[in-house]
Formats: sequence, C-alpha cells, structure tokens
Amino acid sequence: MRDNSKKPARRHPPAALVVGAVAVVAFATAPAPGFSEAAGKPCSMELATTGEKDQPTEEITTDQMEAAVVQIPKGVLVIDARPYEEFAMSHVPGAIDVAPAKGLPLSRFTSDLGEVEKLAQGKKDRTIVLYCNGPFCGKSKRLAQDLLNAGYTHVVRYQLGIPVWRALGHPTQVEADAIWKTLEKDKTAVVIDSREPGELEKGVVPAIVGSRNVRFADVAKAKDDGRLPMLDHDTRIFVVGKDAAQALAVAQEIARNAFHNVSFFAGSIDSLTRSGPGSGTPAPR
Repeated sequence: MRDNSKKPARRHPPAALVVGAVAVVAFATAPAPGFSEAAGKPCSMELATTGEKDQPTEEITTDQMEAAVVQIPKGVLVIDARPYEEFAMSHVPGAIDVAPAKGLPLSRFTSDLGEVEKLAQGKKDRTIVLYCNGPFCGKSKRLAQDLLNAGYTHVVRYQLGIPVWRALGHPTQVEADAIWKTLEKDKTAVVIDSREPGELEKGVVPAIVGSRNVRFADVAKAKDDGRLPMLDHDTRIFVVGKDAAQALAVAQEIARNAFHNVSFFAGSIDSLTRSGPGSGTPAPR
C-alpha cells in the first residue's frame, strides 16, 4: 500500500466538519442530499450527489469530500478503490492506494480487505471514505459492501468520483512513475515548472526537457503566449515545483481556468528528476 498523505492545506471545509472527533463521526454518518431530495430547489454542484437508490452506504458531496481531505491528518481514511495504475496517474490529494484482492478479473476489481484492515488498525468505527471512476463505477460500491460485511460502521462513498472532482476545478495528485511513463508515450502531455525565477537558477535546469515555466501569477498570461494548451483543454498537464505546496497552488489555478486534466507532483523537482529514466533510482511514492 502507498500513503500519499503529505500535502498542502486546502481551503477550509464547512465548520461542522472540523471540530474534533464528534465532527468526524457526524461527517461519516450524516446523509448527503440527493437530486431527488432537492427537486424543485436550487442545488449547487458542490452539494450534489447521484441520488441513486439502494446503495450500500451513504454518499457524500464534493464539498464533504474536500472536508474529508482536510481530515486525513486527524484519522479519516480516504481510499482510492481503483488499480494502482489509475491511482498513480491521478488521485485525490492524500488518498491511499490499496493492493487488489487476488483472483478477480478487472471487471470485478476490488481492494484487498486485509490491507484495509491494516490501515484501519482494527478499528471498525474508523471513518473510511471511498471513491473511484465516477457515477457508473462499481469499485467503491463493491469495497463498501465488503467493509460493511466485515463490520465497519462508518463507511461513506464519494460516488461522483474523480471525473466530477476534476470537473469542479480540483487538481489531482500524480506519482513520479506515472509522469515518466506518460511522457514516454504521450507526446502531447505538458509539464509545467512552477518555480520562481530565483528558484530556477538554484535548481536543476531544465527540470524536465521541454517543460514550461508558469508561475502562479502567470497562469492567465500563459493562456495567450502558448505555454498552456488553449486548443485542447483536455491535454494532460503535470505541474511540478520546489515542493508540493507550490505545485498544488499552480495546478489549482490552471484547473480553475477550465483545463480538465491537471495533476501535481507532491515532491520536489529534484526528487522527480532523480527518479527519471536512466537515473537508477526507484520512483518515489
């Protein structure tokens, strides 16, 4: 299993979700409003769920998912219920990848329950948040049912998943090995070096051949001068920086300029380049 919980702080969640252990339990058990419940009433996208009936657990909204990410250091487990290859390419910041259950075809993929047991340290009341590939993906539902059958009491799902998370302007986190594999195969992918000019002089220059320097304040300008791919907003964009906070800030600003496929690397540029092709150093995870 791989723990990627080191991440920069995100915007403040709703106050009811950040006050100690009571809030964590409330977050896990309170039902989220579905479309059917909100019929005829205004409902923002951040507060929506699929509204699907007969689900194994309650759904949470995107707003609640943001709150869950903030709660990770306090003990909330956010589990990506997809295979590692998908997780590595783009996952919710701080989410954890779990090894697959053995002997199942990909069409019935689910995570190994024993691995989740280790992460939860045997605590059946641990708050566990699951997500996968969006409204029509069954991976989080299958894992949720397995957890309920095993006696876990605080399991919820962000069924809107990665597609809606990204569509609402949230960047995802990418692993080093996924960056190098993608750059080898996808020649349209763009690497954004988010360092400031002074940091560029001190670091490895260029960090990655062909990378483009775009600082936080430059994002709007980069849309006009060719540094950002304005004719294909679904182009893969990897943002790297001196550290995770810098890369995340620029990735989030790019995502909020209607680019749909933005991921940031949560390590330093130096650690990324040391793990690159021919380095002889395993990619950090």
